[in-house]
Amino acid sequence: MIPLRTAHGKFVEHLKEKNRSQSTVLAYGKDIDQLVEFLDELKKAHLAEITKEDVEAFLAKLLKNGYTPKSVSRKTNAVKTFFRFLKVNEFVTDDPALLVSHPRFETKPPRILSETEYRALRDTAQNDTRTYAIVELLLQTGMRIGELSRLEDADVKLGAGGRTGEIHISTFNRHPERNVPLNSRSQKALQAYLEGRPKTKSEHLFITRTGKSLLVRNIRSTIKRYLELAGIEDATVNDLRHTFIAHHLKRGASLVLVSKIAGHHRLSTTEKYLDHIQVTAPQEKMELAEL
Repeated sequence: MIPLRTAHGKFVEHLKEKNRSQSTVLAYGKDIDQLVEFLDELKKAHLAEITKEDVEAFLAKLLKNGYTPKSVSRKTNAVKTFFRFLKVNEFVTDDPALLVSHPRFETKPPRILSETEYRALRDTAQNDTRTYAIVELLLQTGMRIGELSRLEDADVKLGAGGRTGEIHISTFNRHPERNVPLNSRSQKALQAYLEGRPKTKSEHLFITRTGKSLLVRNIRSTIKRYLELAGIEDATVNDLRHTFIAHHLKRGASLVLVSKIAGHHRLSTTEKYLDHIQVTAPQEKMELAEL
């Protein structure tokens, strides 16, 4: 019988081999580590000893200890992925997490910044060319923060003579590869940043002052600080993506076009935003305006 700790290590290596994002590897690794510690308390050190009731008891304890149903649901995903990996690789005969249910919770509507709010954010960040460029890219393209952090210089094609540029977004964490148009506002912000960017051997588009690539956590904390400086409450960097999607749909942009540019796998994901906005024009525009 394979020990739990060994199975945990094999699972983490599997995630890395599948090129899952660093944040996913860390989060899933921590989730399964919590599971292993709980099972240790039950004196269960081998996979064959684990039952459905053990898994449910672990999730129930998380809820009792103050984790939100949403957080426990995410951890449930990690546990299910862990045991599915073990079953596929024949480390276990039966999957004890197969019939485990997710806790119920209400999904909050997306936080959509008003025009006044995102203009205030833009004004607050305008003297910091790197942050300003990041804000504009997120607002004008709707890309994910993980996608932005992975951008390299070679991914950017600036349009000359007022023409629209383009940015290539590589496949990331199972999200689709795609080309996204760069409008005038985002191009100007990028050009200003690149002109003053420190010299570096890094191929990454966004770098620190010492020339190292800018990580997701760096971007998240920086945008959080500027949101606070701008007086925008209950908002995160991810809400810039929500704002891009919602405002373009509100202005009548094609649902298919917005879905494609946002990199949604399903059109239904984009359609959900229509429940939280009032569309002011028919869904037929095949181009995007500037925010």
